[in-house]
Amino acid sequence: MKNKNLIVSLLLVVMLVLAACSGEGSDKKEGTSKENDGKNPAESRGNEVVVGISSDPQSWDPIDTFLLDWSTVATSVFEGLVERNLDLELQPGLAESWEYLDDNTIEFKLRQGVEFHNGEPFNAEAVKFTFDRLLGEEGRKGPQYSNYTSIESVEVKDDYTIIMTLNAPDPVLLTKLAGYGAVIVPPGYVTEVSDDDFNNKPVGTGPFKMTGYKRDQEVVLEKNENYWKEGLPKLDKVTFKVIPEASTRLAELQTGKIDIMKRVEVSQTKTIKDSNFLKLEEIGTPTVYAIRFDEAKAPFDKKEARQAINYAINKEEIIEEILSGYGKQISTFQSELSFGNNPDLKPYPYDPEKAKALLKEAGVAEGTEVEIYIPGNDGNFKEIAQAVAFYLEEVGLKLKINSVDNTTLLSDLIPNGDAGNMYRQGWGGWTLDYDNTAYLMYHEGEQWNPSFKDDKVEELLAAQRATVDQDERHAIFMELTTLLYDLAPEVNLYQAVDLYGVNQRLENFQPPHEDRMRLEEVTVK
Repeated sequence: MKNKNLIVSLLLVVMLVLAACSGEGSDKKEGTSKENDGKNPAESRGNEVVVGISSDPQSWDPIDTFLLDWSTVATSVFEGLVERNLDLELQPGLAESWEYLDDNTIEFKLRQGVEFHNGEPFNAEAVKFTFDRLLGEEGRKGPQYSNYTSIESVEVKDDYTIIMTLNAPDPVLLTKLAGYGAVIVPPGYVTEVSDDDFNNKPVGTGPFKMTGYKRDQEVVLEKNENYWKEGLPKLDKVTFKVIPEASTRLAELQTGKIDIMKRVEVSQTKTIKDSNFLKLEEIGTPTVYAIRFDEAKAPFDKKEARQAINYAINKEEIIEEILSGYGKQISTFQSELSFGNNPDLKPYPYDPEKAKALLKEAGVAEGTEVEIYIPGNDGNFKEIAQAVAFYLEEVGLKLKINSVDNTTLLSDLIPNGDAGNMYRQGWGGWTLDYDNTAYLMYHEGEQWNPSFKDDKVEELLAAQRATVDQDERHAIFMELTTLLYDLAPEVNLYQAVDLYGVNQRLENFQPPHEDRMRLEEVTVK
């Protein structure tokens, strides 16, 4: 590729600057040599594990969040009627079984003998309370509500049986019931305490209970001695330390202060591989990373300008040169792990000349400046943003890069249309069905859709929700993805591979495909 030497040189400069700023220069070699004395500094911690995460979700109320770091922690605290295991298979959770009485009516038999962490009994009343809250005035304020609007009502049949009635058939209901918003909460506790109390000290039925929380610092979980799964959990305690900077997380991992490092950056993989007591774990994910456009702002109010950026960015080079191959090109904002992915669509090819022609057609003047907002704690994307700036300069645009806190970006700037002309967004489509992604990203008025609207897209979104025939839904999704490919509301960069650094004293740790860390079977040696 004619620009390869230039872009590689640019990336080397960026990496050196980032390393200097984060303290990952010559000191890294010294730290590595010190750890190679054969001793594992984490062994003295005993039967507890410390995990390094990049951000604090700020609220632990399940109806208030869609953040991945929430699920990393809260999966150990909360449970739903249905759960998805680490192999992404649905299985019974707090419901022992279920039966469709007709297309719109499901009977759930609930697990008996389960208690919330505060001693409240889990029963049918708790399930009804949870869904009444989710679908009521309180739930409408949060991002989870729209996932569950197919549920008309939940009624108690007896202490351990509920009847769920739908207002229309929902082909992905069971998967949704394994999602964040549908975890069951204790009615007595939620009613008695303030919103702030529940946000800061949540109570669920999971294998661990939250016993300590210091905002932006750490979350402490302790073993639920009354957990309904016999013999679990194995660990006595799990602490999640909030460490925004990847360089600091790595240093904590190297010195044994944490056992698991989430979101290892590509530049850090060799350090972990070279350690004599650490190991690198990689796992394919449903998450796609994209640069999304705010179509309310020029020049990206025009389709031709959005298409131009798709042609201007060399996705293959980004994956190979910045991500060292830890990623895969993708044509839609939905991974290959999900129902509704369109295998016939090929990613926009790198074609800067076509990009220039489209920008000219859209009336975009050479030298126009555009802004991108990115999460400041994502070192990989800092490098990607610099590469994007180079690619856009090649087609006559200037790029201003703004780094902000990820929670602020997702919860404030994007929903309010304050994230510049374009912004980085990652999305996993947690139902593994395109309905979730397509509805939340492209349905007018949704929290993470500040400006996109299209009548045909709305028609297709409604049509796929109106049938449970999977062949029919598949055909609709193929039409929808083809339409969105042309409308180009984002540049789909890559499908992610997640990287974890793990202390070798841990056994039975399996990295999750979708951030929902399961620690109940983890042991230490």
